[in-house]
Amino acid sequence: MRIMKKTALILAVLSLPLASIAKDKPRQQAPAAPAAAPAVLKTVTAVRAAEPIVIDGRLTESAWQCAPCDGFIQNDPQDGSPSTEQTHVWVAYDDKALYVAAYCFDSEPQKIVSRLGRRDSQVDSDWFLFAVDPYNDKRTGYIFGINPAGSVLDRVLSNDVNQDSSWDGIWEAKTEVNGQGWILEMRIPLNQLRFPKKDDYVWGVNFQRVIKRKNETSSYAWVPKTEPAFVSKFAELRGIQGIKPGRHIELQPYVVGQAQFRPAEEGNPFETGRRGLGNAGFDLKAGLKSNLTLDATVNPDFGQVEVDPAVLNLSAYETYYSEKRPFFIEGASIFNGFGRGGLYLNAGFNWPEPTFFYSRRIGRSPQGGVTENGYVRLPDRTTILGAAKLTGKLGTWNVGFVSALTSSEFAEIDQLGSRLKQEIEPFSFYGVFRAQKDVRKGRSGYGLMATGVMRDLESETLAGILNKNAFSLAVDGWHFLDEKRNWVVGGWLGGTRVEGSREDILRLQYSSMHYFQRPDADHIEVAPDATSLSGWGGKFTLAKQNGNWLGLFSLGALSPGFNPNDMGFQYSSSDIVNLQLLPGYQWTKPGKLFQYALVAAGYGRNSDFGGNKFWELWIGLFQAQFKNFWTTEIMLAYNPSSLSKTLTRGGPMVEIPTGYEVDLSLSSDSRKPVILSGYGMIYHRPGTSLEWSANFSLRWKPSPTVTLSVGPTLGFEDNPIQWVTRVSDEAMTSTYGRRYVFGRLNQKVIATDIRLDWTFTPKLTLQAYLQPFLAVGRYEEFKELACPRSYSWNVYGENGSTIDGADGAYVVDPDGAGPAAAFAFGNPDFNYKSLRGTVVLRWEYLPGSLLYFVWTQSRADFAHPGDFELRRDLGDLFTAPGDNIFLLKVSYRWNM
Repeated sequence: MRIMKKTALILAVLSLPLASIAKDKPRQQAPAAPAAAPAVLKTVTAVRAAEPIVIDGRLTESAWQCAPCDGFIQNDPQDGSPSTEQTHVWVAYDDKALYVAAYCFDSEPQKIVSRLGRRDSQVDSDWFLFAVDPYNDKRTGYIFGINPAGSVLDRVLSNDVNQDSSWDGIWEAKTEVNGQGWILEMRIPLNQLRFPKKDDYVWGVNFQRVIKRKNETSSYAWVPKTEPAFVSKFAELRGIQGIKPGRHIELQPYVVGQAQFRPAEEGNPFETGRRGLGNAGFDLKAGLKSNLTLDATVNPDFGQVEVDPAVLNLSAYETYYSEKRPFFIEGASIFNGFGRGGLYLNAGFNWPEPTFFYSRRIGRSPQGGVTENGYVRLPDRTTILGAAKLTGKLGTWNVGFVSALTSSEFAEIDQLGSRLKQEIEPFSFYGVFRAQKDVRKGRSGYGLMATGVMRDLESETLAGILNKNAFSLAVDGWHFLDEKRNWVVGGWLGGTRVEGSREDILRLQYSSMHYFQRPDADHIEVAPDATSLSGWGGKFTLAKQNGNWLGLFSLGALSPGFNPNDMGFQYSSSDIVNLQLLPGYQWTKPGKLFQYALVAAGYGRNSDFGGNKFWELWIGLFQAQFKNFWTTEIMLAYNPSSLSKTLTRGGPMVEIPTGYEVDLSLSSDSRKPVILSGYGMIYHRPGTSLEWSANFSLRWKPSPTVTLSVGPTLGFEDNPIQWVTRVSDEAMTSTYGRRYVFGRLNQKVIATDIRLDWTFTPKLTLQAYLQPFLAVGRYEEFKELACPRSYSWNVYGENGSTIDGADGAYVVDPDGAGPAAAFAFGNPDFNYKSLRGTVVLRWEYLPGSLLYFVWTQSRADFAHPGDFELRRDLGDLFTAPGDNIFLLKVSYRWNM
């Protein structure tokens, strides 16, 4: 069991290559002398097209014959120096669209790196990106990018530097490679952009170009690496007049057919070996006003998304899985940015990172179980009857609203031919509202978020395990303390309230999120008659995030009753006061050894509301990019001894000995056909435990259209205090009438992630994912906690106690001939083997209209618990019966 969660300093800057544009004339080599930072704001003038512009990558229209924009400045590898290749850019418009053209001159056009990739996949190639801020609010905008092969990406910008790749606009672009470089043209319909109606428009704009063989990124509106800014430093786009924001309505119906094949089970009428399913629904996107967009979905189906990876979770907390469903990830940045406005530095020092909106709560697997005997068919997810999402600007406020209705779900039970149903998930409403306002061009801001979940709990069984209502309300904000935005303060403050039956709220108080029953905690207690639970939380951060010297100080707290998990997510318990301090220094100018380097050192501490310290950290961190473009990261951490309030899962606190951790990662140059990366970690508590893991990744690019990656993982853990169970025994007065049983866990994990990306054209792609996963654990040296707030144990089989194991169970007599009663518990050994894979063929046969063919397979085996033998276990896995699902989904986009 590791006491310190892996920590990294994150500087959120634009990581994508933006692009630039050039004119059809002979290339000129840029001078090598360093360029000074721009003294005045750059301006780009758009011209009204005098004739229809044909998007063919040839620059024959009159709009492209005027003087271009040029003068790009490097961010990499020589920050502040002129670009080594010239780029010319033009911008034009008409009543329907915005047009961008660029000529990317190249002194060695035969070396232009051109790779095909699926949409929004930033493949290792040359790129040109166009960024625009139609509100000119210095905070938000769009990115449109294309590479020489015609692969495209588009993203939404928020919080100055954050990017959301889930948005897919409807626009077109073409490229042409010639003897002087490569040319591109873009056409972006105005109805794809949000902006207020005016007579004369001033927008923010930037262009960026990536020359991959040189690892060079250059920008028209240059921002030094020491400044974590992007949109706020855009140039001005002027000259656009007489246009109106485009309104549009898109209707996208779909049909889907699914065939399921799994091993038949004799006598089980629900497992005949095959099953066919069909479904239909539609998505609607409508521009309600120039600044608002409504997305709605009726009976959505997300069968085309990739399966979740297999994990082994021995903790008392749930596993977090990323959202992959398009309806929920598109436009999610307004919700995900709560509490992070203005803040680009972040350090995760064992802070639970509560989120008020976790969209995977909507349509989750049913939470109830069956109480009747018989063969059972359970739905694997809750049906979303309908959902709606409203995003955009309302006046000067950025707003977002999501609401969804999910149906009641029933388990179908067969009892010797007699069928009955039992409700396992109630009819429910989910809603979240977000509003956020920028002040002084993003120098300050504030906002709020509110969520609500309401369930129709007619079932008495479900009323005992689910909250009837759950609400949260929180505010956030930030303020830059100086004109240069070197220093910023920000944070959030909010509260939660859940309501339910007495049985449900009692269950909640005893759950791992709260542990109100802790016998040695004086500041909390169980309220057996309560029908609601409330709490508050917040976090304050002060950061210096410009310049070479960086710094971060934060103070966060979650009260014992804080619980956002009905609509949000929190990975560990509340009742926490968290302190973080992390100063650092970065070198952004290339030196003799490093292209870039950062060093930081810090301190972190957690305590509960009773003043008990239950985690502490001293950390050192080094990150660097070498001159050969390899990158490395080294982390050293020291955890002084502290108490654990969760190890006994509601019991007394336990002392945790001192621990040390070393992390090392190394990645090779991404320009090469073969890219290698590795990561290793070792955590050691001298005299008690040892844990290590290693990951190696190989990414091979055998051709411009194919990428294959393989990433094996090895892990080992020797943990002497892995939780097993607890047993009531009034004679055990030293631990408050209960025995808290642990064992020494010897665990081995072997897994591999295998991915294949094959891009036939930018609109026709094949993706395959396969993950074999093996985790084997053997328990021994069973023991019980001898004394609270200590690392003192009574080992079974010693000092007169006995332990016998047979028939899958252990029988323990804790004091031999003494008065204590014997007890038993099951053998916790495990041997979990899993194979999960997905193959997805995606064809965008018309703009916005998609066809998916999906094959998903999963298989698992649990034989030989506690006994690891690689060859045998792999054989068991690959010969285990498999579940196969074949899916065909077709959608069609109508632009009304």
